[in-house]
Amino acid sequence: MEKVSVIGAGSWGTALAFVLADNGHDCLIWARREEQASEINERHTNERYVPGISLPTALQATSDLKKAVCHAEILIIAVPTKGIRGICEEINGMVEQPKLFVHVSKGIEPNSLKRISEMLEEEINPENRQAIVVLSGPSHAEEVVLRHPTTVTAASDNLEAAEKVQDLFMNHHFRVYTNNDVLGVELGAALKNVIALAAGITDGLGYGDNAKAALITRGLAEITRLGVKMGANPLTFSGLTGLGDLIVTCTSVHSRNWKAGHMLGEGKTLEEVTSGMGMVIEGVRTTKAAHQLAQQMDVSMPLTEALYTVLFENTPAKEAVDKLMNRMKKQEIEDIFG
Repeated sequence: MEKVSVIGAGSWGTALAFVLADNGHDCLIWARREEQASEINERHTNERYVPGISLPTALQATSDLKKAVCHAEILIIAVPTKGIRGICEEINGMVEQPKLFVHVSKGIEPNSLKRISEMLEEEINPENRQAIVVLSGPSHAEEVVLRHPTTVTAASDNLEAAEKVQDLFMNHHFRVYTNNDVLGVELGAALKNVIALAAGITDGLGYGDNAKAALITRGLAEITRLGVKMGANPLTFSGLTGLGDLIVTCTSVHSRNWKAGHMLGEGKTLEEVTSGMGMVIEGVRTTKAAHQLAQQMDVSMPLTEALYTVLFENTPAKEAVDKLMNRMKKQEIEDIFG
C-alpha cells in the first residue's frame, strides 16, 4: 500500500483517486472548497464532477493543502493547466522530503510555450522532487469511475519512476504502459484538444463523418509534424497519447472540448460557450499556444490556424472551413513531415 495525495478534486482527479482507492492505496484527495471535501468524506459523492457515482468509503478528502502534501510521498497533480504554476509554487514551500510528482493535465502554457512537466521543473525545487511522471491517454473520467476498460501511458525520463506509477494504477480495468518520450506524450495530449474543438465545430455545422474523419487524420498529421520538428518520437503519435487520445476526444459526447466546439459550430460565441460549460476548456488556451508554437517552429498547422481565427479573430466557423477546403493542392504523404 502506498500513501498518495491527489491535488485537485475535479472529474479526472476524482476518477484517479477512485482507481487508487480501488487498488487499496491510502489516498487523500485535495479539494479547493471545504464543502466539496465534506461531501466526499460524508456522502462519498462528488456530484458536480462525477454525478451519480458512489465513491469508495476509504477515499478521504481535505481542503488543507499542506495536510495533503505531507500525507504522501506521491503527489498526483490534477488541476487545470492555468493553475499548475500557482499550486506547485504553494506545494514547493510545503515539501519536507522529496516527492514523486505525477501530472495528469493536458495543455501548453501560452507565451512561455512550456509543457506541464517543464512548469513543474521550474516551480518545484530539484531537492523537493524525486522525479516527474506524465500520466496520459484516452480516458474519460465518466467511464473510469464505472470501471470500464481504460488504457493510458506513464511517461518519464526516469523509467523506474514511470514503472512505479504503472504499478500504482494497474488493475484489471485500468491498464498502464510506460514510455520515455515525455515530449511526444505531452504534445499529443495537449494538441488533441485543439483538434477536438475543431471536430466539434464541424459537427455543430452539421457536417458528417467524412469531414470528421478527414479532420482527425489531418489533425494527427499536423500534431506529428510539430512534434517531430521539436524532437519527439514520431511513433508516440501513433500510440495511446496520440491517435488514441485524439479519437476519444474528437468523437465522444463526454469530451468538453468537443462539446465546446459543437456549440461554436452552432453559432454561439466563445464567451457564451465558456460561461455555459462550467468547467475548464483546455483546448481554447492550448490553441493560442499551438498557434505561437507553429510560428516559432515554422511548422504548417492549417487546422490549428483556422481554429485560432475562429476563437480569437471572430472568423465565422463556416468561412474557416471553406478556406481550409480551398487551400492549394498537395501530396498527402509528403505533407505529413514536410
